Order: sequence, then structure tokens, then C-alpha cells
Amino acid sequence: FQVVEGRLRSLESDLERIRSFSTKLRLITQTNNPDRNLKLAMGPLSHSQANLERLSDQSIRGVSQLGAAGLGMNGEIRSFREGHHHDGELVSSQTSDYTMLSIRIERALKNAALQEQGIMELWSSLRERQSLLAGTPNVHPVRGWVTSRFGYRISPTNGRPQMHNGIDIAAAPGTEIRAPADGIVSFAGYDSGYGNLLSIDHGYGILTRYGHNSKVFVTLGQRVKRGDIIASVGNTGRSTGPHLHYEVRINGIPVNPSNYLLDE
Repeated sequence: FQVVEGRLRSLESDLERIRSFSTKLRLITQTNNPDRNLKLAMGPLSHSQANLERLSDQSIRGVSQLGAAGLGMNGEIRSFREGHHHDGELVSSQTSDYTMLSIRIERALKNAALQEQGIMELWSSLRERQSLLAGTPNVHPVRGWVTSRFGYRISPTNGRPQMHNGIDIAAAPGTEIRAPADGIVSFAGYDSGYGNLLSIDHGYGILTRYGHNSKVFVTLGQRVKRGDIIASVGNTGRSTGPHLHYEVRINGIPVNPSNYLLDE
């Protein structure tokens, strides 16, 4: 029973991860959705459903435990598994466990069937949007350590609360920065805050920005493909150490780059 329980728990975890992945993938390709920008800023609400399902499981488990328990002389709940019990009580306890396990297995099977259907529909839709996928920045531009995430933070330069419009990825100076999607270089120059700054227009209202570079290897108007080397990590501008400041903007609105990344 414990082996089956462990495998089922692993299956449920895998199904949640697949559901979260497909939710994110569907979200970043919904160009016709009027709420797309807001949803991208918030990120996929995968944890909410997981929490609801977890509460449902706990409710089922609670009913099962009450069904497999007795009341003591003072009204306290006493499990049939503890101490001495009759054969009939043991059978009742085991039946309750197997009933709950059967419910979870049935739910997992239904979720798997629904996800398979949804992913097949998504795949059919994405095949018709190859240019959109090619222009979607869904991979990390550089490998390193995320030292600061999107959102409000205490600024490392002035110590005041400040909105951080991207993510900071620390890496060794000179580390190659690669284009996370196809696009056209829309800016390549120096900015007092961002240092050596590079921007790429990916179409569909999507723009990415790369700050604090030591060198920029592309020029204004140049076309780039996903994986092309575009710059190297540096410490230019207002920076406290070598890192890449990476932004994603939709129609000029900064959104959380992590909501796009499929290689996390």
C-alpha cells in the first residue's frame, strides 16, 4: 500500500508540473487574448488549483479517517489502527484506505486524459504559430544565478524601495549572452543606468532588454536568431557586480521574464 501510495503521489506531482507547463505555454502564445498582458504580469495561477485539489484530498482523507475511527469514553476520536481492535474494525480501516486510494487514482486518470487532450489541441494550434514561437523569448539568455527577481525590492544602489523591471542573472565577466528568440536589434548603445544596453524587438509587441554588458556584438537593425551570441556579461552602468539585467516588455509594459521561461 505504501509503495502504491508513493508512486501515486509522484504521478500527481508529475501531472501538476505538466499542467503548469502547458498553462504557461498556452498563456505566452495567446496573442488575441485581451487579458494576456495582465496574466503575463501575474503569471500562471498553477498553485491555486493545486491548493484546491490538496484541500479536497485532505477533506476526503478526513472523512476516511473519521469513518475508520471510534469514539472513546470521553468522546475523543480513537483510530482503529492504535491499540487493540477487532477484525471487523481492521477491515473497515483497510477498506477506507483503499477507497481513498481508488478515488485519487481515478482523479489522476481523468486529469491525465484531460491534459493529453489539451496538449494535443495546443500542439495543433502552435504548429500554426511557428513565427510567434520563434519570436517568443522562452529560454534563459545566459546561464548563471538569479540574484534579484522581478518586482519591488530595496535598491542596492540607493537603499530605497524601487520597482525592478526584470531579473538579474549573475555570471562571470565575459560570459556569452545569447538571444532567447528571433528578432531585430532595436537599440545598441550606452545608458547611464543600464550601461551598455541592448534591446531586441521580437515582433507581436514583445521586446527584450539586456543591461550592464561588457561588450555588445550586434548592431542596430541586425536580425538575430535564437541562440546567437549577442553580448557578454559585464558590470557597466549602475551595477554592484558582473551580471545581466534582463527584461521582457509587452507593448511597452514590463512583465516578469520568468513567466516566459520554459527551461526552468
